[in-house]
Amino acid sequence: MKFSVKNRSTTIQHLTNNEYDLVVIGGGITGAGIALDAVTRGMKVALIEMQDFAAGTSSRSTKLVHGGLRYLKQLEFHVVSEVGKERAIVYENGPHITKPEWMVLPFYQKGTFGKFTTSIGLKVYDFLAGVKRDERREMLNKEEVLIKEPLLKEEGLLGGGHYVEYRTDDARLTIEVMKEAAHRGADVINYAKVTDFVYRDGTIIGVEVQDQLSNESFQVFGKKCVNATGPWVEQLLDKDEQMKNKSLKLTKGVHIVIDHSIFPLEQAIYFDSEDGRMIFAIPREGKTYVGTTDTFYKGDPVHPSITDEDRQYLLNAIKGIFPNVKVTEADIESSWSGVRPLIHEEGKSPSEISRKDEIWVSEHGLITIAGGKLTGYRKMAETIVDKVSFMLKEEYQLLFSKSMTKHLPLSGGRVGGAKYFPTFIESKKQEGIKAGLNGEESLYLLRRYGSNAPVLFSLVKQYHKGEHLIPRVLWLELKYAIEYEMVVSPVDFFFRRTGALLFNIKCVFTYKKAIIEIMEDELDWTVEQTRSYTNELNEVIKWATNKG
Repeated sequence: MKFSVKNRSTTIQHLTNNEYDLVVIGGGITGAGIALDAVTRGMKVALIEMQDFAAGTSSRSTKLVHGGLRYLKQLEFHVVSEVGKERAIVYENGPHITKPEWMVLPFYQKGTFGKFTTSIGLKVYDFLAGVKRDERREMLNKEEVLIKEPLLKEEGLLGGGHYVEYRTDDARLTIEVMKEAAHRGADVINYAKVTDFVYRDGTIIGVEVQDQLSNESFQVFGKKCVNATGPWVEQLLDKDEQMKNKSLKLTKGVHIVIDHSIFPLEQAIYFDSEDGRMIFAIPREGKTYVGTTDTFYKGDPVHPSITDEDRQYLLNAIKGIFPNVKVTEADIESSWSGVRPLIHEEGKSPSEISRKDEIWVSEHGLITIAGGKLTGYRKMAETIVDKVSFMLKEEYQLLFSKSMTKHLPLSGGRVGGAKYFPTFIESKKQEGIKAGLNGEESLYLLRRYGSNAPVLFSLVKQYHKGEHLIPRVLWLELKYAIEYEMVVSPVDFFFRRTGALLFNIKCVFTYKKAIIEIMEDELDWTVEQTRSYTNELNEVIKWATNKG
């Protein structure tokens, strides 16, 4: 069965007609990882997401699968070791959505980092994270730093550390994990909200679900339920019981995007701002993006507000470290903000609170996971499914294998491993050209979709220029998203399937009307749905471009 909203009624039928070993609530990277780990062990798995997949924190990060260098300052060596090693696993299993990104960490007179602390810190980081030999840190003098990035402030510059992180598309990473889980037998659905729990003798045996597209309700039954809803963890727990002796704090991170012509950054930089908080400046797809802020947040987690103070903080940070870059608020093309759910520790600032994940079980059997970070999603999933597996063995005498995800390619990742991804691209390039694409189009799709690119190639013959007034590659991405990525709305497509809303806002403005018309036709929208989805897209554009 294709992973498409067109098959929604069949999916709901599956969900209502089966009893599952595990029901996962939440379709971000944590929930997707849990579903994949569980289904590959042989569990019968359902996953329910109230918005689109990755619509929360998992599409609003700094877009890095990074090892947590900042946690060395907090002496959280175990966190650095674990997530550092996970970076390479994520890269190996999905090289089409993750790639090495060399960073420079400059150090200045009177700065947070000095030559000795940077050198030792990065060396310890390499050791703890098991960094490959050709990706280990090197120390640079002032002149070498400025060769790599001439825009950096020269005054007081002493040198820098040069080390590797991994850049990703967080939303697409989540989608690829979700697609792999579905491919292996998990029943997953988006735009379906858990409204309550079903109990038998005081134990949770299922969930009440409301379809957000039809407003119809149905029940899904499972031996175990996992609450992996991120910023909504407490809201779901309130339906079962309060968080005992725990407090979840939301912290907000904001990023801004500036065209490369205005901010011509060539080298990714990790630097400390005047107040000591660490910030990334990263070149990507003809843009430079900068973030993140780190402040407590109490508002709506669906579309967290981006304030004037947030933007000004990042503009001031740019001015402080790149003095010759003249960026104003008018130069910000787009921005995004998201909230992270962290286990609160009294007396600590947002940037000091641990990103460690925690798992606990309510007296009614609801298993909750909170905290954690994008990089560690696979290990978090392994840990929680180990717990579920143990409980199913103890209570139902069911036996399941150990985790199989460490060396499991994600959807699109069957390219022979990261080392052979360039060879895979070259070997498949002609396939796209034979289908009717030019070389540039073929390469773009291969780099973005990996081993799934041939599916997009097969759609080329359906494209008719006179009929579809959008570029061929954009049409192929839309068609693929509708048929194979369960896209429901234009926001799903522009934000989470392509990232155009963040990194190519001109594309959104130019083609939004045509995209809406194609989706309206393909998905048989009613007049009311067309109006609703159009309004939603316009509101999200305002949010991203500060035009609200």
